[in-house]
Amino acid sequence: MQCSQTNSVDLKKLDKFDIKLFELLYSSSKSKTEVSQKEIDEVKEWLEISKTSIRLTNPMVQLFVKLKTIKENHGATPKDIGIDKDELYLMAIKHKRTDEHAVSVGGRVYSALPIAKTANARVQNYLNNHKKDAPSGFDLQKQIKRNRKKIQEKLKMSDEDWDSYGGQIKYAIRSGEQLAQILDIPQKLIDDIQRVVGVFRMRISPYYASLIMPNVVNDPILIQSVPTGDMIDNKGINIEPVASDHSPARLIDQFYPRVLTIKATNMCAMFCTYCLRLDHISDKDWVSSKNTYEEALNYIRGNTTVRDVLITGGDALALSNKRLEYLFEELDKIPHVKIKRIGSRIPVMTPQRIDDKFLEICAKSNAIKPLRFVTQINTPQEMTPEVHEAFKKLSKVTSAILNQSVLLRGVNDTQNKMWKLVELLQESYIRPYYLFNCSFRNPEFGHLRVPISVGRDLVESMYGNIAGDAIPRYLATAGGKIPLHRDNVSQVNEGSDYILKKPWDGTEVSYPDMSMEEYNKPFSFDKYK
Repeated sequence: MQCSQTNSVDLKKLDKFDIKLFELLYSSSKSKTEVSQKEIDEVKEWLEISKTSIRLTNPMVQLFVKLKTIKENHGATPKDIGIDKDELYLMAIKHKRTDEHAVSVGGRVYSALPIAKTANARVQNYLNNHKKDAPSGFDLQKQIKRNRKKIQEKLKMSDEDWDSYGGQIKYAIRSGEQLAQILDIPQKLIDDIQRVVGVFRMRISPYYASLIMPNVVNDPILIQSVPTGDMIDNKGINIEPVASDHSPARLIDQFYPRVLTIKATNMCAMFCTYCLRLDHISDKDWVSSKNTYEEALNYIRGNTTVRDVLITGGDALALSNKRLEYLFEELDKIPHVKIKRIGSRIPVMTPQRIDDKFLEICAKSNAIKPLRFVTQINTPQEMTPEVHEAFKKLSKVTSAILNQSVLLRGVNDTQNKMWKLVELLQESYIRPYYLFNCSFRNPEFGHLRVPISVGRDLVESMYGNIAGDAIPRYLATAGGKIPLHRDNVSQVNEGSDYILKKPWDGTEVSYPDMSMEEYNKPFSFDKYK
C-alpha cells in the first residue's frame, strides 16, 4: 500500500502498524470461504457506530478486529464484503486523533492485542490449575476448620487456649504419639519420629498442625513440620554450625561490614525439619540474660561501620514483648545503627503472637528508626486469613515486610506453587525478597534439597509473567549470600559441586548440588504409604 494522498484521506497520518494492518486486510488469498450475513452486518454496525461515536476508541477497535477475524477465517477483504477502503482510512486516522497517546488502531489490533493474547496464554495453565496444584490456606478453609475442631477435642484445648500464643506453645505437639491422635499416620512413621526426637527436638503448634491436609502423602505442611527417618538415616558430615567462623562477639553473626545479626534465643514455636540452625536448637529453650545481651550490644556500640542489625534466633518473636522492647530501645540509642530488622517465622506458625502490645512496641521503634520485619513463608498453604490479618497489622507499624523462602522439595518446587506463593505474599503486604536454595550444611535434610537448575528455572519463569517486585532473588548460603544468577556461577557440575563466585570480592567457593537423579526419586513420606 502506498502512503500517498487518496481523495480527502492523508495516508501519511497512518503509522507503520496501520500500514501493516491494511496490508493484511487487503492481501490476496489463495482460497476464500463465504462470510455469513451475520458477520457482515456486525462489521457494518461497528462502522456506523465508529462514525458517530465521540471520544471513544473501542468501536473502531471492534470494527478492525472483526475485519481481521474475517480475513483470517475466510480470506475475504473488506472490499469483498462491501466496505469502502477510504472510510476505513478515516476511521484509522480518527482512532489515532482520539487516543490520548496517539496509539494507532493498527498498533492496537495488529500488535498489542495479539501480544496480550499470547501473554495471557502463558499464564493460563497457572490460572486454571493453581487451586488444585497449590491450594492456599484460604482455599482450604473448610478442611482447616474441621482439623481445628478435631485437634482441640483431642488435645482438650479451649478456644481461649487456641487463640493465645501461650496456649499454642503449651499444647504443642512434641511426639509421634501425640501426632497420631490428630492424624491418621502409620506405626512406622510414629516409630521413626520417635527415633528422630531422641536426637532432634520436635514441636508443632496446634494451629500449624491444623493446616496439614489429611490423606495427602507429601503435604507441604507435613514435610516442613514432621521429621522422618531421613533425618537420622541420611549419611554425610555435618559442617560446623552456621556462622561459627563469623561470630566476632557473643550472640553476634557478621558476614558483611555494615550488617550483623543478634541471635537472641534458640526458641521457636516450631522446629522446622530443614532448619539451617539445627546445631543451635540444643535440647532445651534458653533466653540470655541482660548481661549477655550487653556483650552483643557493646560490640555493636563499638563498631561504627554497622548500620543494620537483625534480631533473630531461633525466632525473635519467641522472646517476650518486654525483652524485645529493651533490645529495640538499646539499638535506637546507638547513633550509627540506622535500621533494625526482626526475623521471625512465628506469625506463620502461631499468628496469635501478633498482639496489641507487640504492635505498639513496633510502632514506637519504627517512628524512631526504620524497623523491618523479615519472615519465612514457603507454601501457599501457610497463607491463611489469620496470617493475612497478622501481616496486615504488622504492615502498619513497620517500614517493610520481607519474605525469605527456602526452596524445598515437594513444598514449593513447581511453577504453579511458586507463582501462587509470591502473588499471595504481595496480597498480604509482604515483599518476596529471597529464595534460598536449601542448605547443604546438614545432611539431616539433604532429601529436601532441590537442584540449582530447577530453582533457576522457577525464578526465570516469573519474568514477564509475574509482577517485577514479586520476583525473589535466588541465592545460596556459602559464607554469605551468593546470587545464583549465571554470572555468579564460574563452573557448573550438575549433581556435583558448583563453583560460585562471591560478587563482593570475587572469591570462589564450592557449593554441592542436588543431583536430578536423586531429586526424581520417591522421597519423604512416600515410604510410609
